[in-house]
Formats: sequence, structure tokens, C-alpha cells
Amino acid sequence: MAMRRAAQQAARFALHDASAARGLHASSAAGKKIVGVFYKGGEYADRNPNFVGCAEHALGIRGWLESQGHQYIVTDDKDGPNCELEKHIADAHVLITTPFHPAYVTAARIARAKNLELLLTAGIGSDHVDLPAAAAAGLTVAEVTGSNTVSVAEDQLMRILVLLRNFLPGHRQAGSGDWDVAAVAHRAYDLEGKTVGTVGAGRIGRLLLQRLKPFNCALLYHDRLQIDPAMEAELGAEFEPDLDAMLPKCDVVVLNMPLTEKTRGMFDKERIARMKKGVIIVNNARGAIMDAQAVADACATGHIAGYGGDVWHPQPAPKDHPWRYMPNNAMTPHISGTTIDGQLRYAAGVKDMLERYFKGQDFPAQNYIVKEGKLAGQYQ
Repeated sequence: MAMRRAAQQAARFALHDASAARGLHASSAAGKKIVGVFYKGGEYADRNPNFVGCAEHALGIRGWLESQGHQYIVTDDKDGPNCELEKHIADAHVLITTPFHPAYVTAARIARAKNLELLLTAGIGSDHVDLPAAAAAGLTVAEVTGSNTVSVAEDQLMRILVLLRNFLPGHRQAGSGDWDVAAVAHRAYDLEGKTVGTVGAGRIGRLLLQRLKPFNCALLYHDRLQIDPAMEAELGAEFEPDLDAMLPKCDVVVLNMPLTEKTRGMFDKERIARMKKGVIIVNNARGAIMDAQAVADACATGHIAGYGGDVWHPQPAPKDHPWRYMPNNAMTPHISGTTIDGQLRYAAGVKDMLERYFKGQDFPAQNYIVKEGKLAGQYQ
């Protein structure tokens, strides 16, 4: 671990020396090479004309980019030394990636990408980028803030209900020809009257609290910043400054914070043990916030009554990942933020930022993750 940190630090110092050569935005709009990495649509690519988030449809911006003389390379092949991304990153000016099929932009990749100026995330969450290395190299990192917050908040609410009501075993019975009410009812509960806590109360966390309020739950939240009192009263949520004081009170815990060095592995065996026995956990934030084996073990013992989410570490998750097989899980591939509505919003946001980039204009302030060598507050 120490050797890896030393290597990363050395790479960042090397990048820092070269950072002056890379401007905040394009010095010339002509002839830029843009590389996009998206998940493959395959047989589903043409079933919906608005399915713009797949590699085949490439955010719907190919014609626009090429008509202006730019080169647009799109691939889903992102891993390993011989992948398509490696072939093109060396002379790319812009790299567009997504959290749903993340291309891990390491310090080593940044060092090889001598022309790179801009890293855009089509969606929300840029932790697949080595942000300190990007800052040291003088790169701009931005994402389409707010593009899929509704999508994720709705998905979280769905997973809370699916797990509390023990829906999945009943659904499997319907498909298999079985009929055993007791097998479902013995661990099915109402949401009303439960205490739900969100760890993180940014855009998604607040939308979730708004949607939970009509269910007559006790709502708690922990965040580095307290919500404005008027908004707090409107949400009906109580601020908990001490995370470990909040967790034992909660029947349901939802994670809504970014992955940083401070939050990586935050929910380890010891913290999970301090949570209420029978807790429901929903994690649509990032898989690496959790100790994967500790979660699987706690599900096996029943300390965690149900765990659901769509984020894993790494992604795509290997076939032997323990979360695939643990009891009472409601796991899916990373899908919550890539609804068709979400895709249309983040595709439009990427196009808007590219237009601004070609003109040398600033992006909306909230979209910046790294600007002029500085990381956004949530990643510090």
C-alpha cells in the first residue's frame, strides 16, 4: 500500500511539472479529438430512439461534432493495456466517461495523455478519475450536476420499499409456481413509523427526504453541512452531527455521499456492528464506501436484514463478487442514474459544456469537479 501511494505521488509530481502546458479550456476550437467511453447497447440499441447513453448512439452528438471538424471516437473497450481507450487517449483532447461503465482515469493514463485538457462525466460522480492527478496536470474535470438526481432518488425509494416489504422472494414465487405467504410475511414491514437516515444530504439526499415525508417516517440526516433551517423544516428532517450516534437509531440507512479518501471503506465491520440489528441499507452512492465482505457477512447473520443498491467496486463487478450471492439483497448493475430521462439530461449537459469549451467559456459553476488545480468541496 505504501509503495502504491509513493508511486501515485511521484506520478502526480511529474504531472504537476507539465500542468502549465494545459489550459483550462481549448485554445483553438478546430480539429479536437474527443473520446467517449459508454456501455454497449447491443441488441437494445435501436429499440428506443432516446437511448442516447449507449456506445452506439454516443449521446447523440456525433453528427454535430463531426460537422464542426472534430474527431469523435467512441468505444466500450476501456480496460487493459491493449484496449481501444489506450489506443486513443494519448492524443485525445477531451475524454467523456460515465459512472455506469467507468473508464478508470489513473495518474498513469493522465501522464500518457499529453494533449488532454478536459474530462467530462456524463452523469454525476467523477471518482473514477484520479482527481488529485488531474488537478496537478492542470486538467478540467466536470460533470452534469443534477442530471440524474431524480432518477437516483426514485430508485432509492423503490429499493427501500422492496427490501422492507420482502418483495423479491414473493416475486420469485410468482414466477416459479410456488405459493407460500408465510415465507414472505414473516419479515415484511411497513415503511410508516420507521426511522430513515441518509448519510449525505446533497441534491439526491434532499430529494429522497422529500419523497419520504408523505410516508410518515422519522427522518434523520448526517452531512458535513447542515441544511438551511427553512428547508430542514420543510423536509421534516433532523440533523445528526455525529454519524455514529445517528446510525443505531435507524431502521433504514441510505448512503448519499461521494467516494473520497475520507469515505472509502467508511462502513467497515465495526461501524456496521454498531448499526441496529435488522437494519436495511440502500447504497446508490459508491460501492467502495462499504467493506464488501463485511456487508456480505452481516447479511448472512441477519444483522443487515437487507442490502440494496446498484454500485459495486470495481465496476463491472466480477462474477464472484460476494454481493451477488448474499441473502436478502436487492442489487442490480449500475442503472439508477441512466434512465432514458436521465440520459437525455446528461447528454444535453455534455453538449452544452462542449459548446462552451470550444468557445473558451466557463461551465456552470456547480458542474466543476476540478478547476484551475482545485477540487470541489465534496471531494476535499
